[in-house]
Amino acid sequence: GAPTISIFQKPPGVIPPGGSITISCICQRSYGSFVLYKGSRRLLEQSGSRAEFSISHATYKDRGSYNCHYLEGGTVLARSTELEVLVEELRLPRPNLSVLPGQRVTPGADVKFHCTTTHPSTGCYLYLEGQIRAQLLPRERGDYNLSLVQEGDSGRYSCQCYTFNASIEWSAVSNTLDLVVR
Repeated sequence: GAPTISIFQKPPGVIPPGGSITISCICQRSYGSFVLYKGSRRLLEQSGSRAEFSISHATYKDRGSYNCHYLEGGTVLARSTELEVLVEELRLPRPNLSVLPGQRVTPGADVKFHCTTTHPSTGCYLYLEGQIRAQLLPRERGDYNLSLVQEGDSGRYSCQCYTFNASIEWSAVSNTLDLVVR
């Protein structure tokens, strides 16, 4: 079958001007090459099983939609989903992420992430490094319940909150927590 290709940014979240991230593209095959695009502009080509593109001293010009193509012999075999990179001033205080019952759990356990902010926020996102998807935390409590965790849920989590006044304002990204499921 056709290979699948994933794209994600590390660390996840909205980045402040001057901040740094790495965009990674990964494919389970390793004999082709990757081309990273921003919109329709080609940024780089790298061969191997992954490609990495670093943005340091981010500016508003780095905002936008990034995606990767995986090629073998000049033929595009797979395209990643779009990764939206956001560069914004981070004006709100950094939230605190905690997890119950703790950072080490056995498979099948129920885990609750709690993102606490001192600022009245509209919403918070929970990030898992290496995943493009962010979970929007329910506004009322800022809790996210992960039931019946599996080893695949292990990894480095963080959260980031925002508020919506005349425009959207973002917090810094929280502390990171490593969840170990085994």
